[in-house]
Amino acid sequence: MDVTDLRIALFSGNYNYTRDGANQALNRLADYLLRQGAALRVYAPVVAEPDFPPTGDLVDVPNARMPVKGRGEYRLPLRIDAKVRADLAEFAPNMLHLSSPDPVAHGALKWARERDLPVLASVHTRFETYPRYYGLGFLEPVVEGILRRFYRRCDALVAPSQSQIAELKAQEMHDDISIWSRGVDRTVFDPSKRDLEWRRTHGLADDDVAIVFLGRLVMEKGLDVFAETIVQLRKRQVPHKVLVIGDGPARGWFEKALPGGIFAGFKTGKELGRALASGDIFFNPSITETFGNVTLEAMACGLPVVAAGATGAASLVQEGETGRLVAPGRPEVFAPACAEALAPYCTDDALRLAHGANGERAARAYSWDVINQAVVDTYLRLLEARRAAG
Repeated sequence: MDVTDLRIALFSGNYNYTRDGANQALNRLADYLLRQGAALRVYAPVVAEPDFPPTGDLVDVPNARMPVKGRGEYRLPLRIDAKVRADLAEFAPNMLHLSSPDPVAHGALKWARERDLPVLASVHTRFETYPRYYGLGFLEPVVEGILRRFYRRCDALVAPSQSQIAELKAQEMHDDISIWSRGVDRTVFDPSKRDLEWRRTHGLADDDVAIVFLGRLVMEKGLDVFAETIVQLRKRQVPHKVLVIGDGPARGWFEKALPGGIFAGFKTGKELGRALASGDIFFNPSITETFGNVTLEAMACGLPVVAAGATGAASLVQEGETGRLVAPGRPEVFAPACAEALAPYCTDDALRLAHGANGERAARAYSWDVINQAVVDTYLRLLEARRAAG
């Protein structure tokens, strides 16, 4: 049995309509599968003007706007209807891949179980942490319980970092969890993309030290901690500038919280690589990510990283070598600790450049094809186990 025997039905809550790290990884996986000769069908919400074209055949699923304030650009997959069932029957998959524990994925899991098909789930974000950013922290145990029931009904999980695997096992989500890491496109993210003229155009002098935020401007990315950390640096009179790359529903809040910050807007491709490499320090206070593609991209650009010592970054950042990891906690404690970690990079050019160079070397190990083959190996292992048992 090899990859050409695979017929994979991939279910995603957001495959291409809004660009994020998770769906970019899924599209890279889809590209690798198709290049290797596997059959693939993707089931996800379809919109009139997606952020980028989908890789592979995309089948629309019933969906509605996410009923959460500040998340209206996202769609909630609702159910597997007769049209989707008919398409699944025609495609006849021998493997299901579920990438988001939404209602359609629950329906797909039931559909697979009725037909004794193996199911792999990939974990892309820490959904159980989301309620705290909307004043609903008391719901975290409930969400964790729902996730546990969903994941334990799958045959196996893949997660992007060892730290995330340890977290999932501690939460008793599953026993069979393997690595599906993330890669970085070195034709886009590289120190050579640094552009002094781009910096000058955006108000950065050649000797300014720019602290970069990169990502969707939503509160669960740790915007409150980022803003309070900058306040702490200003109180200490640590010289720096702030460069924000990205857009989202919380942009207005972030602009008010960061007076004087430089907001470069949403960037992709070579423009993103140039903007990121034109910064000096990368600061990622998010605790919701399972890997942190942006952290790896910043390392590839030669930026030292200060990040929350949580799942994802903890497996990428080498403490005291490529950056600093700060134990997350309440903002009033977390932010001053982040400021303490950032300050030396703002004032010590040699330290900043040395740790950035170390990070760039570490980023060279992340090849997309090698990383995606690990998922193929898991598919084949599960399929062979199912056939042996039958």
